[in-house]
Amino acid sequence: MTSRAFQRSFSRPECGNVAGTAAGTAAGNRTRRLSGRLSGLTGVAGIVLAALALTACSKKVEKTEDIRPVRAITVSPAGSKAVIELSGEVMPRYESRIGFRVGGKIVARKVDVGTVVRRGQLLMQLDATDLQLGQAQAKAAVAAADSNLSLARAELERYRELRQKNFVSQAVLDAKEAAYKSALAGQEQASAGLKVQSNQSSYASLVADADGVVTGIDAEVGQVVAAGTPVVRIARTGETEVRVSIPEDQVELLRKVSDVKVRTWANPGEAIDGRVREISPVADPATRTFAARVAIPRAGADIRLGMTATVAFATAAQPGIRLPLTALFHDKDATSVWVVNQGTVKLVPVQVAGASGNEIVIAGGLDHGQTVVTAGVNMLREGQKVTVLGQELAAIKAQAAAATQAPQAPQASSTQEAPAAAGGAAK
Repeated sequence: MTSRAFQRSFSRPECGNVAGTAAGTAAGNRTRRLSGRLSGLTGVAGIVLAALALTACSKKVEKTEDIRPVRAITVSPAGSKAVIELSGEVMPRYESRIGFRVGGKIVARKVDVGTVVRRGQLLMQLDATDLQLGQAQAKAAVAAADSNLSLARAELERYRELRQKNFVSQAVLDAKEAAYKSALAGQEQASAGLKVQSNQSSYASLVADADGVVTGIDAEVGQVVAAGTPVVRIARTGETEVRVSIPEDQVELLRKVSDVKVRTWANPGEAIDGRVREISPVADPATRTFAARVAIPRAGADIRLGMTATVAFATAAQPGIRLPLTALFHDKDATSVWVVNQGTVKLVPVQVAGASGNEIVIAGGLDHGQTVVTAGVNMLREGQKVTVLGQELAAIKAQAAAATQAPQAPQASSTQEAPAAAGGAAK
């Protein structure tokens, strides 16, 4: 195609429309790009304005004071008894370890642990064969001694008659008298031996020497035991006591105490009167405590051997203020308590007089009417604000009572105003 022909073809109306359309499309694209940029700027501006609005509407966070709730009591001086409690075990006053008085082989056991026995009741039995043979031998020796004694007595009588007739000399008569005395002594010796053998035979049966209960078995059937070896333990009934261990710094104090109460773990609500019967003069080498026995004269059948018991020793009354053990706060080398004064706490040093059960007796440092913190002492600091739990509860109850009584007054006034309104209407 020549240049003229190209110009002619381009100058046609269709070609003009195509060129105009391309130009319009390019302009539209620029417009959309510009609109997109403006939309992005508008969105960013909106986010910034919203953030500024939220910042302007939000409230500042206020700092609250650390007010700690505590439990506290109001102290008052009063005389108190220092109660010292010691744990122990119920024991019999007499407990015997008995055994056979002869050696031998055990062939029978008639009791078990816990068996209640009576005096003279059979406990164990030894093989008595050898003892019975010894007894038979002793009987034979007695029979022989009796025969010798009879012969010696008859000869002595005959020779006395012959001596009276002067048929024998005095020396022969003296010899017969000596033979008689020897036979008599032999007979007595044989009789004593028979008694010994008879006793030995009876010792093959072990019997209880007193009423009681079997607390232990130390030998079984088939075992060969020597004379005196303990085989059965028997606790005598009738007298019961509690064995406790007293610290060395309280021996003299508890020795003079007369108010003693015993409680068992099985029945802690029942207190039984006790009496300090004995205190060992020598401390235990392992625990360095002194063993003591507290008698229970009025122990009932429900007090069984081996029970765990608590013995409370009440000393004479002493003045002071009693606080729970949880009220004490140990600061370095000083013992102190937290005192509440106008909603804040203050650490006050105190002097401890001693313990009384689960309480402590304060000898000095506190005055009557002060409020002392009894729980949460390790979480407090000097000058910290606190609120007493009991006082909060009382205030809530007072407000509730006031709220229930407040509506009653308007009702009464309305009832009084009603007749007046009625009278006005009548007028």
